Amino acid sequence: MDSCLMVWHMKPQSRAYRFTGHKDAITCVNFSPSGHLLASGSRDKTVRIWVPNVKGESTAFRAHTATVRSVHFCSDGQSFVTASDDKTVKVWATHRQKFLFSLRQHINWVRCAKFSPDGRLIVSASDDKTVKLWDKSSRECVHSYCEHGGFVTYVDFHPSGTCIAAAGMDNTVKVWDVRTHRLLQHYHLHSAAVNGLSFHPSGNYLITASSDSTLKILDLMEGRLLYTLHGHQGPATTVAFSRTGEYFASGGSDEQVMVWKSNFDTIDHGEVMKVSRPPATLASSTGNLPEVDFPGPPGRGRSVESVQSQPQEPVSVPQTLTSTLEHIVGQLDVLTQTVSILEQRLTLTEDKLKQCLENQQLIMQRATP
Repeated sequence: MDSCLMVWHMKPQSRAYRFTGHKDAITCVNFSPSGHLLASGSRDKTVRIWVPNVKGESTAFRAHTATVRSVHFCSDGQSFVTASDDKTVKVWATHRQKFLFSLRQHINWVRCAKFSPDGRLIVSASDDKTVKLWDKSSRECVHSYCEHGGFVTYVDFHPSGTCIAAAGMDNTVKVWDVRTHRLLQHYHLHSAAVNGLSFHPSGNYLITASSDSTLKILDLMEGRLLYTLHGHQGPATTVAFSRTGEYFASGGSDEQVMVWKSNFDTIDHGEVMKVSRPPATLASSTGNLPEVDFPGPPGRGRSVESVQSQPQEPVSVPQTLTSTLEHIVGQLDVLTQTVSILEQRLTLTEDKLKQCLENQQLIMQRATP
């Protein structure tokens, strides 16, 4: 919101770069696949391409006629896509610094636009309550997903390129197949709007960031909630896994960026990347994600009501078991918050104790002649 861009080094004691150039709040940022360039979009209606070094030189694109909400590089780094409050999605050539074409079918602000891993498709999410899938070469809208009950805040492709996940103001996350256009999974786990999401590189996990101040990690293969993370003191506005999946970072309205270690997938991630990941083509399988409908009351995880894979019959869970699991997940959520509060109080107590000891030492020093 301060119109500055910060580039942080992951090594301890390394200095961060602070880049200035935008005239208004920066809404989005994305590294090129090589890491040699950085793109940012702003309320000042421009996109800037930065060289992330000490000088912080940038080139400005007069991109849109309203706020730029999203910027994303293609996997080859040759082009990038932008989305704006002017209701358009635009594609640009990176190195020639040239506008290529616009996609115009949304009838309200476009909040997010992403390339597919193979660069052949573009997906966009809008305040017109739709998610649209576009063919980059024909520039045609292939399909509109209209199942969201509110504005769609964020959308991204699964690493296999075979399905998409969309986050909404209706507190839900939905996963669709990009070939059959069927709804594969539906999660209603947050008690407020979902602002961002990110797939783990293995494609087995999805992390979400919400205005209820939590991050949630979902196991897509099992179709269940794994973890609820309490760290931000206000809405969690954005979240992203690192390229290897070893870390993820989250940002919030509390002006904090938090970097987390993804310990949940340390053992088998290498094997998963080698074995389970389908090729990034539309002809491949859907990453074998089970079909899941995960409604549940706001703020609580629910048990899976229908999990369906091709070879199996649908599984029905008894109502008593469902309510018991709901209660357990709710209690775990409360427990997590309690532990967080206890940690804070313990830190305060330690600080006060340290202060008391220091004061005592001072008194002793003064008392000794």
